[in-house]
Amino acid sequence: MNRKPKIAVVLSGCGVNDGAEIHEAVLTLLAIDRQGGQYQCFAPDMAQRDVIDHATGKSMAESRNVMVEAARIARGQIRDLAEFNPAEFDALVFPGGFGAAKTLTSFAVDGADCQVEPSVEKAVHGMHDMGKPIGALCIAPAILARVLGSVELTIGDDAGTASAIEEMGAKHRNAGHGEVVVDRAQRVATTPCYMLESTISQIADGAGNLVKAILDMVREESKAA
Repeated sequence: MNRKPKIAVVLSGCGVNDGAEIHEAVLTLLAIDRQGGQYQCFAPDMAQRDVIDHATGKSMAESRNVMVEAARIARGQIRDLAEFNPAEFDALVFPGGFGAAKTLTSFAVDGADCQVEPSVEKAVHGMHDMGKPIGALCIAPAILARVLGSVELTIGDDAGTASAIEEMGAKHRNAGHGEVVVDRAQRVATTPCYMLESTISQIADGAGNLVKAILDMVREESKAA
């Protein structure tokens, strides 16, 4: 591949308790850039399920837009996920944060019976149908379990969450700091990040290793072609 691989990164707002986990998102973008890729951030243009005061952990009586909030992380370079075209990208990555479990899906509320936001489901199916790699960090692998079903992945070692993941048809593997579970048949890579008690350095390890796994799959496919 003579050009830089293009990776779409789907954000779910801005902030761990109601949107994208900022450390995971930024360190994923950094890893993509440092490892020779290029990224474009996307988010659904919709209202957040809730808004949380991150200083107190309490709900706030206001409404915020997912894409507007995610634009803070993307420095304004954000696109509506409804416009996502899988043919334009080599891989797709979902950082974690409660936005992935509250807004991109209803996993935080409905568990194994969760629904997936339509533009998210369409993006995952589009990439998967084309055999392109998909990565997910922290709780975001729940999206892939719901959409793809029979896929091997990790959310760390939380038994209750792992059980819900397997109820959706996925196979869960326990993983530790910085570890990446790669399902080569489904072309999916996942890592626990803040699903484990972690330092920011450990998050950087996980994000970096996941991006490497994704780019390795992209480059392998390019060589095979």
